[in-house]
Amino acid sequence: MHLRDVTPDDLDAYLRMRCDPVMMAGLGGPLPREGMADKVRRDVELATADRAWIKMIVPDPAEPGTVAGTVTLWSHDTPHGPMSEIGWMVLPEFQGRGLAKRAVRAVLARAREEVRWDTVHAFPATDNAPSNGICRSLGFRFAEETEVDFAGRTLRVNHWTVDPAQAPLS
Repeated sequence: MHLRDVTPDDLDAYLRMRCDPVMMAGLGGPLPREGMADKVRRDVELATADRAWIKMIVPDPAEPGTVAGTVTLWSHDTPHGPMSEIGWMVLPEFQGRGLAKRAVRAVLARAREEVRWDTVHAFPATDNAPSNGICRSLGFRFAEETEVDFAGRTLRVNHWTVDPAQAPLS
């Protein structure tokens, strides 16, 4: 597995992940196709400026054009102050291979090495057993079941936290 920055060529992967009813079931349903090109452009700008780590998961480095999903670590403002958040998505044909877990572990390891991100928060849907399992297995601590806003939708999620300096690397 290899992680690389998002590029403008990743529009198709974004459409497959974010506009598909199955992929977006835990996130309130598919997003509209209109606006995805702009989303990719904004994400490329954030990644290029190193304001967020927006990584494409490439399962086989020998096939760099094949994308399995994304893992993203970014910071945003909340009513309680800035928050670092991590999120991931893996396309159905690549699920069940451990790619998301390896990608999240790799991003947390880099965060540890660079001592850049404070406590990292994750918000998988309460019924997303694989993502909640990744949090458990990578040393995240369960904080609470809560509701969050995503793309104008209210989602029921589990709130997990991890200090990258404390996250297991293996």
